[in-house]
Amino acid sequence: MAQKFGGKYSPDGQTQSSDRPTPQASPQQEFRGASRSRIGMRSNLLFIAPLPLIWNAFSAEPLVMAQYLAALGVLLLSAWLTREGLRAEEAYDARKVARRPALPRKILGSILMGLGLGLVGAAGFGPLEVPIFAVLGAVLHGFAFGIDPLKDKGMEGVDTFQTDRVARAVEEAEEYLAAMRDAMSRAGDRQASRRLEQFQATARGLFRKIEDDPRDLTAARKYLTVYLMGARDATSRFAEIYGRSRDEQARADYLALLDDLEQNFAARTEKFLLEDRSDLTIEIEVLRDRLKREGITTE
Repeated sequence: MAQKFGGKYSPDGQTQSSDRPTPQASPQQEFRGASRSRIGMRSNLLFIAPLPLIWNAFSAEPLVMAQYLAALGVLLLSAWLTREGLRAEEAYDARKVARRPALPRKILGSILMGLGLGLVGAAGFGPLEVPIFAVLGAVLHGFAFGIDPLKDKGMEGVDTFQTDRVARAVEEAEEYLAAMRDAMSRAGDRQASRRLEQFQATARGLFRKIEDDPRDLTAARKYLTVYLMGARDATSRFAEIYGRSRDEQARADYLALLDDLEQNFAARTEKFLLEDRSDLTIEIEVLRDRLKREGITTE
């Protein structure tokens, strides 16, 4: 994989105003848990493919023009729903505990694809072609993009109330991370953006740990709300200041804040892991004592 290198005087280089160096993530850390996005060329082509209908519409009589324009609108709506469905499915796959999407966007996209192509058949061909176009469009769309997740994940045999609390808390925390990413895009600093992505990966490690064991939610509540809310506000303020004045001291202070936040989130995650190991050790010892009392020895 190609990698860009820079020095002290490169746009991404370290500046002398920073009191401490910014930690750099290794390639393994940077891409840990990453997966290839399904939102790619195929879904984007759905927005381009119907556009020739505009030419057909404005070169036909008014009734046919209305049918073509209606078909264009339905096909573009199908493309948008399909892309949103792919995004929802990626979020569903990324989490260990997740509810199925409330709105089956990809299924609705398939239905609208069939309806749009049926309108095209009615406008440009005849009544016999309408069901052929509609069925082929819906079926091929379903084969190309699949259907939405139809059941909850990671909720079998667990307390639904607790998993609901975790799902809501993680969803709220993800909204804070998304707001931070959007704010950082206004700053126009690539190194700060990469540093923010590194912190977000660490924060999501804590999210996954809480999803594994909902009992950890109470102890981690302030990390998912208070700390991330403050980080969101600090990121927004930094983007405003740095985007306007390129203040290097503000940049150094913000990067130092990310360092502190990442260390705290990582330490909290590690503490949860240690507590889980302690609980497992206690359970093993209790089980061994019980087996010994029943005359069964273990090595």
